[in-house]
Amino acid sequence: MAACVIRRGLLSTVSKYNKSHMLRHLSFESINRHEGHRLRPPCSSCAGLGVQQTRSLSRNRPEGKVLETVGVFEAPKQHGKYETGQLFLHSVFGYRGIVLFPWHARLYDRDVTPPTTESKPETPGTHGSKEVKGKTHTYYQVLIDTRDCPHISQRSQTEAVTFLANHDDSRALYAIPGLDYVSHEDILPYNSTDQIPIQHELFERFLMFNPSKAPPFIARDTLRAWQEKNHPWLELSDVHRETTESIRVTVIPFYMGMREAQNSHVYWWRYCIRLENLGNEVVQLRERHWRIFSLSGTLETVRGRGVVGREPVLSKEQPAFQYSSHVSLQAPSGHMWGSYRFERANGTFFDVRIPPFSLESKKDDSPNGFLPGPFASLV
Repeated sequence: MAACVIRRGLLSTVSKYNKSHMLRHLSFESINRHEGHRLRPPCSSCAGLGVQQTRSLSRNRPEGKVLETVGVFEAPKQHGKYETGQLFLHSVFGYRGIVLFPWHARLYDRDVTPPTTESKPETPGTHGSKEVKGKTHTYYQVLIDTRDCPHISQRSQTEAVTFLANHDDSRALYAIPGLDYVSHEDILPYNSTDQIPIQHELFERFLMFNPSKAPPFIARDTLRAWQEKNHPWLELSDVHRETTESIRVTVIPFYMGMREAQNSHVYWWRYCIRLENLGNEVVQLRERHWRIFSLSGTLETVRGRGVVGREPVLSKEQPAFQYSSHVSLQAPSGHMWGSYRFERANGTFFDVRIPPFSLESKKDDSPNGFLPGPFASLV
């Protein structure tokens, strides 16, 4: 079936439909309005045979926006992993992207207890006493096409991957726009004959076109050096997930490093959270309630309206919202847990649990705990 994302242009630039399985562009709003929770992948038989399955969205096409071919869908991989250079559509947020490299994370899903050997200890003082088993799950470091960023900014932060600055201001942060982490099941792979199919300032610095390879975009030495040098900044190791009343919360914590402030050590983490409405009821996030435990023995409670200044609505048409935030402790480790309060359309409220997760520091190899900046190897 066709999947569509936005592209502006003149009506005369509409590509002629061919007999292959084509990927077309329309609006992100049209994706979710017609496809429900997520974009659907083509069936494996159709993708393999090149059979065209077209879902027409042209009746809702805004004036001045056109359908334009950008690539051909491939069958999603049920086993194995995607390689560096794989083009894809994000099945939830709809943006175009390209895979840089994979991460093998431990997924702790409180909704299931798979028979694996590794378990995560329950956080002291948190809800429940269920033992949580961990299983290996593949995520990918990806670049987002900057043309699509404006159309997803209300549902997913495009500057969520942040870093500590290397100077005296211990609270200074900066971000790499258009860098994201994507779960294997969120990848809808496609291919393109375009030698620069993704617009991002790092695309040509990290990747080069090689038509003899599949996919035809291979890593430059710059990407390999950047990945190796900034592994501590970027590493995705643990993922935590829990569902309450059809609202699934996924948390991914990242250690950012240690800084000295007023003769004490301050340890920083960022955490990325995705909220997904798996049901049919429209709900709106109204409040957050966090409990933050530090190894130093302190327990902090944080309450507030919404998240990152927003109170997102989760519906069947737009079921997901993703954001990142930060926390600092004056101890090398700790735990976080909490809840979100949601409001239903009838005015009633319910609480959604945030799965408990650990805040673990790492040994900084650089002098004085200063890790190299993420672009140090690019200059």
